[in-house]
Amino acid sequence: MSGPARPIPRAEFIALIAALMALNALAIDVMLPALPAMGEALDVAHENERQYVLTSYLVGFGLAQLAFGPISDRFGRRMPLMAGMAIYVAAAALAAIAPSFFTLLALRFIQGLGAAATRVIGTSAVRDRFEGRAMAEVMSLIFMVFMAVPVLAPSIGQLLLFSGHWQMIFLFMAALAALVAIWAYLRLAESLPVENRRPLHPKVIAEGFGLVFSNRSALLYGISSIFVMGGLFGFIGTAQQIYVDIYGLGAWFPIAFAAVAGFMAISSFLNSRIVGRFGIRRVTHAALLWFIGMSGIWLVLAVNDALPFPLFMAVFALTMFSFGMVGSNTQALAMEPLGAVAGTASSVFGFMQTVGGALIGAFIGSQYDGTVVPTAAGYFIPALLGIGCVLIAEKGKLFGVSPQYRKPDPKP
Repeated sequence: MSGPARPIPRAEFIALIAALMALNALAIDVMLPALPAMGEALDVAHENERQYVLTSYLVGFGLAQLAFGPISDRFGRRMPLMAGMAIYVAAAALAAIAPSFFTLLALRFIQGLGAAATRVIGTSAVRDRFEGRAMAEVMSLIFMVFMAVPVLAPSIGQLLLFSGHWQMIFLFMAALAALVAIWAYLRLAESLPVENRRPLHPKVIAEGFGLVFSNRSALLYGISSIFVMGGLFGFIGTAQQIYVDIYGLGAWFPIAFAAVAGFMAISSFLNSRIVGRFGIRRVTHAALLWFIGMSGIWLVLAVNDALPFPLFMAVFALTMFSFGMVGSNTQALAMEPLGAVAGTASSVFGFMQTVGGALIGAFIGSQYDGTVVPTAAGYFIPALLGIGCVLIAEKGKLFGVSPQYRKPDPKP
């Protein structure tokens, strides 16, 4: 598929990749205010089952990444991206006329299949152009722009609900994705040279997956991100219940949701400024330890029933502040040594993070009992497992320096 001959400027590239990835957050966060209305309209018996609208999308999103990785390593980044975008737009539009909850879940699964292209190819395109700390800086800036969606999406969903039709949310998603697809078609240059493409042959694909799974450090950082994302997905699935049922915010809950997302955007911007100075490992490890400490405080307060809304917001916002650094940096650390198979590596880690995180999140969400204790535990316990993976990856030593940035030993 022909396209622009030259790469677009760095600022536009960041904005475009962020927009592509933001379609995934939009497909999740814009749904949150509408879950009760969807459940009522489609006769969903138990309120916790409404979360399947999110889970079905995430499962499709995770599974398809395994296919889009090798495909993009063979055919380049543009053609698979356009195919995935077409699937996303069609599924979102059809979901607006879904006659049953089962049909809606099936279409959400298909929408996730198409969205997988944006995640795999977005990350691969970044790795094609950048590496190491430069990649971490760019990913942080992308994540900062990407975080505008959680800030705005619930409020957009709430505004669309004022029309009286939750179906408008799906039509909005389809229209916005079509606009981003046109932007990508017109402006995103192919970033994988023909000479670097890998044949779409079982032996070559297996070799690519083998390179990913045999790299100890990359794999363990990828697994670590599963646990951290699991906690986030667990919160997202129960956010409407926490803000509305526990704290009684009603239609104001998108504002509280946006406030916390704003903290994540600020930390992503800060990360882009400090990662080059202090090193990606030092920043990541410090942020992960902060995440564990704040989620532990949150859990203790929740167990002791000492979380009035202002304190809940303060502790939760401080917990999520570090997530803005952990999320983008662990992705960069996992991709760091795998530039030769960037598409395949992105697909493997995307699959692990999305499906593993979605399953952990679904379990956390299913434990909702009218308190924030399951959610707080769903942050703290997986984060401990995540730091365990990092310790194994780093052979028990935190705050090190990436191998390619270590200064050589002085000559004798």
